[in-house]
Amino acid sequence: MTELTLTVAGKRALTDRIAEFTLTPAAGPLPGWDPGAHIRVALPKGGDRAYSLVSFAPVPAAPDHYRIAVLLEENSTGGSAHMHTLAEGDSVTVAPPKCDFPVNADAPALLLAGGIGITPMISMAAAHKAAGTPFRLHFAARSAAAMAYAEDLTQLCGDALALHLDDIAGGPVDVTALVRTLDADTHLYICGPRPMIDAARAAAEAAGIPPARVHVELFDNAAATDGDTAFEVELASTGEVFTIPPGRSIIEVLEEAGHDLMYDCQRGDCGICQTDVLDGTPDHRDVVLTEAERAAGKVMQICVSRAKSARLKLDL
Repeated sequence: MTELTLTVAGKRALTDRIAEFTLTPAAGPLPGWDPGAHIRVALPKGGDRAYSLVSFAPVPAAPDHYRIAVLLEENSTGGSAHMHTLAEGDSVTVAPPKCDFPVNADAPALLLAGGIGITPMISMAAAHKAAGTPFRLHFAARSAAAMAYAEDLTQLCGDALALHLDDIAGGPVDVTALVRTLDADTHLYICGPRPMIDAARAAAEAAGIPPARVHVELFDNAAATDGDTAFEVELASTGEVFTIPPGRSIIEVLEEAGHDLMYDCQRGDCGICQTDVLDGTPDHRDVVLTEAERAAGKVMQICVSRAKSARLKLDL
């Protein structure tokens, strides 16, 4: 789809490190979007960053603006640093909305958000409220200074909202206890930092909740891990062998060599880049696979995962 050129029509501070942006077109309505969707904002030095769209009311078919909220990452030199330099009147180029984190507003839901992971959950809560479907929204942050939209969410959700501040509660939210409250019809939606997602997914798996009722979006970008070493990837279709150095992904190396690959999030949470592993042992770093799938080692997400063996042979 054609990229959109939008203007920053409004910018306001939600916390010391989170800013909200209202983006408008020069003329005409914008493409509609589904709750949980995001746009990708182009960066001046190349690449882009995904930001979830925010709406406290049912999304219109032809909206006149998009709203996003951006956390300024510590030591950021990329997307969040650029976004926070923008002022009203500046232009941005964005890809049209895409939804890798869809919600079923006809089924009861437990929405579990951590930090800036609240952004896609807002439109999900609004959709459930409009449909009259039961939902609960648990929103956790390290402190009140890191919690955006608390007052707005109270108005939207009423008694369905529970706020958790780590510094007051003495630690992170007990996701295992929350997951144990789910009944047979409730879907679990999780968005936030990796430790929260890992804990909630493990609790859901232990509780026997079917994977089809557990939905995840990760807000951490892929990062190198201390001790990462180079490994080789062999393509089954051609026999080509590529070296994947520390700090670079399989996708980056293969695309640079001219291979056309299917992927989207590049965080390991959408599953689009999942690839069969024909030989070798993956080092899984996604939030898509179950523990059983990880142990089997037959598939991997090539946007973030690496290798424990010297070489991987992939069905590419």
